[in-house]
Formats: sequence, C-alpha cells, structure tokens
Amino acid sequence: MKICVVSGKRREMTVRLPQCDVALFGFGALGTVDYESELDGKTEKFEQTAKLSHAAHCGVLCGCITNSRGFLRKSVAVASNGKLLGISDMLNVFDGEEYKSGATLGIYTVGGYKVGLCIDNDLYFPDTVRTLAMCGCNLVAVHAEGVSDGIPPLLIRAYAYLYGMPVVLCAGGTAYFADINGVLASSTQEVAMFETSPKNCYRLVTTRRRGLFSPEVEDF
Repeated sequence: MKICVVSGKRREMTVRLPQCDVALFGFGALGTVDYESELDGKTEKFEQTAKLSHAAHCGVLCGCITNSRGFLRKSVAVASNGKLLGISDMLNVFDGEEYKSGATLGIYTVGGYKVGLCIDNDLYFPDTVRTLAMCGCNLVAVHAEGVSDGIPPLLIRAYAYLYGMPVVLCAGGTAYFADINGVLASSTQEVAMFETSPKNCYRLVTTRRRGLFSPEVEDF
C-alpha cells in the first residue's frame, strides 16, 4: 500500500502525484467550500478532487472547511476513480471553537483498501480509532490543521501499535506515519511517500469480570 501526503500548506490541487493508492491533502488545498456555491456551479472544488482521483488513479482525501448556510465544519472530501464518495465531518468540537460537530464516522474503500477518517480533534478520542479498527479498516487517515506540540505524533504511534492499523497524519507542513510495530516516521517535504503492507494480525485476549453470569455458576 503506497500512501502519498501533500503538505497542508499547499494552496491548490494542481500537483502531479506519484504512483500511489491513497493521497492525502491538507486543509490548505481546498480551503473553505461553500455547499450552496458548489450546488449552483459557482465553484467546483469537489469536482477538482474527483478529477484528480481519476487522473492519478488513486483515492484522494482532502481536508477542507465546509460552510453549510453559515455553519462551519472541519471536513474531509473523499474521491476515487473520478467520483466523489462523500464528505465526512469532525465529530468532536471543543468549547470556544466556531465549528459544528459531525454525526457519523467516515469509512471509505479507496485504492482497494478500507480507509477510516479521523479529523483533527477526533484524534484525542481513542474510541474513534478503536471503532475504526473494529470495522476492519486497513488504514486510519488523520487530517489536522497543524501540530502545536508532540502529542499527535505520540497518539498515532500508540494507536497504530494498540489497534494493529497503520496511521498516517497530515498536519500543516509535516507528514507522519506510524506502523503497527510502533515505528514512527515523519517528513517535511511538500510531497511525502510512505509504504506499508496492511496485515490482519489478531491475538486472543481473555479477561475476568465480576457479574454477567448465572447465580448457579460458582466462583473460580
């Protein structure tokens, strides 16, 4: 699986992508997308995303700010084979932020792989990544506007190791990649490439819990 990450500082999508299965663009490429303008044909930002996925023969995941009649959301537009598959929104909004929260997790099949989305604040909620793992995702793609401290790279490294899925993070001008062995790589190049072989590695975990059994069952 070849993953391409285009720097979040880039302000357009006119870039020649290398051969890859999935390409991530930061929030700078599309900027703010107004749904009414898109529907009226005044802008064609989502269409650009779809066209790029067709030209590059890969799945394209592009961060953006969506405007729905004045309600702003942090979102990711997903396209594959020349078609827009959907737009997913950030689920968790912290107090004091101007954004509205989304409602559902984003899981898409792109480039022949099952990719789960984790958008900005959602990275700080382990249940998000745990649910994506339980849904059988091969990769978790994280879009963030930037990294102000060392916590996001630390989190993706932990999630990849704990849940057995590689995690890629597009954050500002830096790309990060964590594999299931806990190895973390990063790049500040405008176009960064990572490669991995997704594996379904499982192990049996047994626990003891109090309750949840019939009164006839004796303690042991």
